[in-house]
Amino acid sequence: MAKTFAKEAPILKAMPGSEHKVSCLGPEGSFSELAARKMRSGFEIALKGSFTAAVAALTSGETDYAVLPVENSINGGVYRALDLMTEENVFGIEEYALPVDLRLATLAGVRYEDVDTVYTHEQAFGQCNEFLSRTFPGARRLYTVSTAESLARLDGHSAGIVGAHIEREGIAVSDENIADYKQNFTRFLLLRRGGELPVSSSMVFVSAVCPHTPGALLGLLKIFRRYGLNLTRTESRPMPEAFGQYRFFIEFAGNIAADWVKSALREANAYCIRFKLLGAYN
Repeated sequence: MAKTFAKEAPILKAMPGSEHKVSCLGPEGSFSELAARKMRSGFEIALKGSFTAAVAALTSGETDYAVLPVENSINGGVYRALDLMTEENVFGIEEYALPVDLRLATLAGVRYEDVDTVYTHEQAFGQCNEFLSRTFPGARRLYTVSTAESLARLDGHSAGIVGAHIEREGIAVSDENIADYKQNFTRFLLLRRGGELPVSSSMVFVSAVCPHTPGALLGLLKIFRRYGLNLTRTESRPMPEAFGQYRFFIEFAGNIAADWVKSALREANAYCIRFKLLGAYN
């Protein structure tokens, strides 16, 4: 069930006078901002301090869309984003696979042997673990809200992990990509407020909580098999409010407008304790 990342999304430009706005995780220079500008070129970007704030801007009507990362090809699911999609009245309508090139950043003149602290987002730590273990085995690893935010923490004894697109005066960026695997992608979803379903799709994304009985997950998977739906992603996530129980994120290839897809979703919804359609996109 290997996932093939989507091709780059078409760049849709705002019409003259458009007031369309997109919220995403900041600050300026974050990968989320880069993805938002790729997905909605010309739209106003509202940079927020957290995934929660980016989604709140969408649900409150401050913005028309939000962009969230949902999966990295090295480090797996972005669970806070997936939780928000499950909890809030939002819906994914478009995906974009962003190539991620990670570099080590320091203040100009700082030597690697003087670095005792490394800052970056938790996802970037997971993507660069081999380099960090080899280069800074004794350094502290401290999380920042985003990779770009780590630049504000730099001093004479620290480094940050940022995107290769970052260019700041006084900042030295490594020549090499320091990710454990150079073919590194992060999938982003463009979200809108929940409501009318798209006319068609090639992929459908759901979250499901099965009955807490033996074989319950198998029962759910058999529903999708019976309707001939190819699962491209399955991932479990502990439910914070119910220790020992899990939510499953399932993506499959299918047209949301097709009768057999609708039938499969209805049957899965009836089978599960909780079930939510998270997105349908090409």
